[in-house]
Amino acid sequence: MNMSLIKLISILSGVFGLLCGFITLLPYIGGLAFFILMCFASIIIVSFLLRSGVLVLESVPESLTIGGIIGFISYFSFSIVYIPMIILLVKVFNYTTNYGVAIFAGQANLFVILTLSVFIGIVSATINACGAFGVYYVSELLKNVNKK
Repeated sequence: MNMSLIKLISILSGVFGLLCGFITLLPYIGGLAFFILMCFASIIIVSFLLRSGVLVLESVPESLTIGGIIGFISYFSFSIVYIPMIILLVKVFNYTTNYGVAIFAGQANLFVILTLSVFIGIVSATINACGAFGVYYVSELLKNVNKK
């Protein structure tokens, strides 16, 4: 895996996380956007890179590493948008799309918010690593079927 590929994966993950951060602020579809971010970010990005021919997955550890990178970076770029915006909405406009998150963001201190963000980033990396492994498994299965 070369550095230019890791930079491309990081940029795509960051853009995907920022997009999900803005979409999550919308009522009714915010929960779906967050679910897609947590569970399907690596599947979407790795499938896109495989179809465009930029990425070639050669081993299981490589797919797990790429999925972990995608999950962690996409969640942190999501947090950069979502957390300040939800605090702004709660404190200034007294408006919330998710009541539990609004109470937590309005009452918690910075250390608790950062600790929780790191923990959820690790959870996102783990889930997305499994998703990237699934994409690797399916692509290898399709290669073997096409050979026969």
